Amino acid sequence: MQNGQTLKSLAEFDLCSKGCSKPRVVVLGASGFLGSAVISELALLPIQLRAVARSRTLVPEGAQADIEVCTVDLAEPGAVTKAVDGADAIIHLAADIGGEGAWRAAGSSERQEQVNVGLMHELVGSLPSREIPPVVVFASTLQAESATGQNVYVQQKVAAEEALGKATAGGVVRGVVLRLSTLYGCSVLSGSTGRGVIAAMARRAAAGEPLTMWHDGSVKRDLLHVSDAARAFVASLRHAEALSGGRWVVGTGRMERLGEVFTTLAGAVAEQTGGQPVPVVSVDPPDYADAGDFHTVDADPTAFREATRWRPRVALRDGLDAVAAAAAKDPGASARL
Repeated sequence: MQNGQTLKSLAEFDLCSKGCSKPRVVVLGASGFLGSAVISELALLPIQLRAVARSRTLVPEGAQADIEVCTVDLAEPGAVTKAVDGADAIIHLAADIGGEGAWRAAGSSERQEQVNVGLMHELVGSLPSREIPPVVVFASTLQAESATGQNVYVQQKVAAEEALGKATAGGVVRGVVLRLSTLYGCSVLSGSTGRGVIAAMARRAAAGEPLTMWHDGSVKRDLLHVSDAARAFVASLRHAEALSGGRWVVGTGRMERLGEVFTTLAGAVAEQTGGQPVPVVSVDPPDYADAGDFHTVDADPTAFREATRWRPRVALRDGLDAVAAAAAKDPGASARL
């Protein structure tokens, strides 16, 4: 879509309130791995864009959007209410996965509960009654599709989904839940590869360390490039009315064996460094591993595709090559978002 067509599409689905010339879209968690990709996509549109995050938010050059950057800790009392004031649409990406750059951190904390669940309650509770309720698109996880093996983080995501669902049923918002498959990739704005499993393995390979699995490699994951995920959020704004009230699986629809993915990644890093591919080995799982780490969650993204006409664009090998290049160039920098 061209930019003018995009704005028309948003109006057609009643994203704007009455008299609004440009919809105001607020992104919570704008500086993160997914957040920076979403900002890159939204910046191309003729909208009012408010980017909210605790740390510095990068803004792309030549943006079509009118961009306002708000640096604030959303866990502070009243911060969410102020951040979403006047919003026609809110993309809620803020999350606390714990740890500092490692895959995967153990345990939970009071702050995690506040960020992962409390923010949603404050968000929906702060919105005034409006003739056209604002759209809230929430980033959840594909692991919520499974009834077994849910860790604390997944349980918190489900609790936030339920709060959004109740607010939608009450006419406070038009809530859309996107249950994202495993994200990976390289941020266009920052060069970050995030803190997910693919990024962690790429950094290990760049450091010459073996790639470790907590299973025999047969566990599968649907690997979704972060830029494709970002486009799914924009598609959700365009099709808010059709998606409202639903919990939608977003992924490529292709399940990849992690043993094969890690082997490919080791080879891609070796091509960048000029060394030999590091081995991929099975190790004993840590104490904090849960049942979800050892089974495949196979969920069908067809419904979301049919409702929005969204399609993933980035081929897996291309995405892995970019992550490998980033890790080989600067392993530390790739983990900072």
